[in-house]
Amino acid sequence: MKLLLLGAGGQVGGRLAQSLQALGEVIPLDHGAIDLTDAAALASAVQSSRADIVVNAAAYTAVDRAEDEPETAFAINAIACDVLARETKKSGAWLVHYSSDYVYDGSGEQPLLETGDTRPLSVYGRSKLAGDQAILSQNPRHIILRTSWVYDSLGQNFIKSILNAAATRDSLTVVADQWGAPTGAPLIAQVTAQLLRAPRAGLYHLAPAGFTNWHAYAQEVVAQGIAHGMALRTTPDKVLPIPSSAWPVKARRPANSRLDTTKLQTTFGITLPPWQDGVRACVADLADGSSRPSV
Repeated sequence: MKLLLLGAGGQVGGRLAQSLQALGEVIPLDHGAIDLTDAAALASAVQSSRADIVVNAAAYTAVDRAEDEPETAFAINAIACDVLARETKKSGAWLVHYSSDYVYDGSGEQPLLETGDTRPLSVYGRSKLAGDQAILSQNPRHIILRTSWVYDSLGQNFIKSILNAAATRDSLTVVADQWGAPTGAPLIAQVTAQLLRAPRAGLYHLAPAGFTNWHAYAQEVVAQGIAHGMALRTTPDKVLPIPSSAWPVKARRPANSRLDTTKLQTTFGITLPPWQDGVRACVADLADGSSRPSV
């Protein structure tokens, strides 16, 4: 089996480059190897790869910058998906794609179903939804995994930001009225490889078990940093909650990013671990060999 991996240099892509090797030959392409805004080049890459499976881990993820760069966001998150869907349908290949909780408006307090209404609040969310729709409408051999709050020990993300801030400041303020589940890139890669052993087409939610808010998440990160010997000035009790209104950003965030993962677990017989497990493993990786966090 041959797999074409797009976005191989990112957090999720880097993990996929490892997990997918168990399935066959992996052709990894990062942003330096292909310009996703070049539709012709992207189509050519899919055609020349002769891949049985195309895994798209590439995305425009600068949520706030997307408000000022909608054309770029849509070129990468939507138009590129349209190209991938068309080319994989022609070749008969499976297309695996990663979507986002930002396609929802975040209303209510109940876990969101895949069949729920999508009303994105931002350019980023609208571009991701457009990419989903392009795939759903064109290639029936698709697996779309909607995830939330993605992180890894590689790359820049919330965990590293919190640890670096906690290393230099006595206290932190973190939003406490947005809810979801931090999802580690290792979990995404592991589940993807498992799904592709016996793929079943569909749109699925992928996130670990349980829910939290950004404030409690930050407290857990700081607690784990201290437990692993990091020299942090901030303690968990000095991570203070604030409302979203006190942290102004260009792009609106969904308040409710709780993803119901029943469909994924039932369809593939998967049991997802608690969100704390992945966070602890990530902090342990970052602490290994160093007393201070670094990006």
